[in-house]
Amino acid sequence: MSNNTSGPEIDPDGQPLPTGGWSEELLNLADACVVPPKISALVQPAGVFYADGSYCPEAALWRKFRPISIEPERPKRVRETLQGRWLWGGVLWAHFGHFLVESSSRLWALPSVEEDIRGIIFIPKRPKVGKEVRGYHREYLSLFGTDLPIQVVDRPTCVEELVVPGQGFGLGKITVGTRKFRRAVHDRFATHIEPEGPEKIYISRSKLGLGKGGLLGEEQLEALLEGEGYEIFHPQEHSLTVQVARYKAAKKVIAADGSALHLFAMVGRPDQKVAMILRRSSGANNLLAKHVESFCKCNPVVIGGLRAEWVPEKGGKSSRLSFGELNHKIIGETLSRLGFISEIAEWQVLSEEERDQILHEKGLGGQSGFVEAKPKRKNKKPD
Repeated sequence: MSNNTSGPEIDPDGQPLPTGGWSEELLNLADACVVPPKISALVQPAGVFYADGSYCPEAALWRKFRPISIEPERPKRVRETLQGRWLWGGVLWAHFGHFLVESSSRLWALPSVEEDIRGIIFIPKRPKVGKEVRGYHREYLSLFGTDLPIQVVDRPTCVEELVVPGQGFGLGKITVGTRKFRRAVHDRFATHIEPEGPEKIYISRSKLGLGKGGLLGEEQLEALLEGEGYEIFHPQEHSLTVQVARYKAAKKVIAADGSALHLFAMVGRPDQKVAMILRRSSGANNLLAKHVESFCKCNPVVIGGLRAEWVPEKGGKSSRLSFGELNHKIIGETLSRLGFISEIAEWQVLSEEERDQILHEKGLGGQSGFVEAKPKRKNKKPD
């Protein structure tokens, strides 16, 4: 561990990398100053200062090729203080997927520091939410093998001693995780949870609604998969513990691409067959597949079975609000060929009448604020 009190010995000049470097370093800061964000935005001035007023770049959250927490103004006066030794957790996301990937990225340091720290310090991603800590935040840490308190700092605060681990996980090249982060996950995360559930599951998004990146025609896909012996699993209706037990038990896993697969990747195994059905044309799904591949040591199949993608009329491009329209024929052919369903399965594309009826039922007929865009077909394993 580096013990720095006057400035950083390592000055990262690029994104955290899975091969090591500052992403696997531990810094020990005396009388550190933690500054939370003042604005809600993707890129936010927020972070950590050394006692001498210099900025600690290792405490920043990086996404892909840039930091999304950048050096803030140093407060002229800091009234809040925290005594003792604390672990820097970084940015606390309310969004489930980003919490799993970005708020967990420094927990690899727990084995070496947990016996002599008071808790884990986070800053809120959304300043208006403030100190809100959700149930799944605490449950996730419990599954990671710790009951340390979570301290959310929403005002500039002086910390007597702050341990700053490098970012060992996240979005970008670091999605495959550093060796130290992967080892911590495999050694600690949910190791006490026994498998429980069926051998075949479909991880669904149908109850979340199309407005949260859903799939038009997903209910019809579920009916087809139930006919092949799959349990339709809605993860948001269950605790993280139950989700993990299901994921451990399954031998064949089919899922709409989304945050649930990030949790699966924490406990998945090489012997499991995994297929991910794309719901939009977004680079995020490539990173999701890389996470599963790297942590589980398996080869997830990525199925680009979209008949169309519906994008917001304003802007006209794929975004988190977009939703896909499934091509059941392509999906069925791929799942059959790869042994997820029977060889004799012959799934059909929805008729125009069925499609229009679904659009009408979901309030998407006529002037809905969305327009149809034909996607490029994808159906391959990730590079």
